[in-house]
Amino acid sequence: MGNEHKAKPLLTNREREVFELLVLDKTTKEIAQQLFISEKTVRNHISNVIQKLGVKGRSQAVVELVRLGELKI
Repeated sequence: MGNEHKAKPLLTNREREVFELLVLDKTTKEIAQQLFISEKTVRNHISNVIQKLGVKGRSQAVVELVRLGELKI
């Protein structure tokens, strides 16, 4: 009963996986190989998150995700 106000997570599971690997200093190519997706798909996930957050790049996205408690580093 107490969780009807639970907010929808900001990131999809896949976006979270991509950013968790990004903060481990993985390249786009390494992330793609590890998640069995294309490099283009990795870039799309990163781009989608950047757009959701309204930030200018990957680094700012990571900082904002950490600040929001969406990502641990």
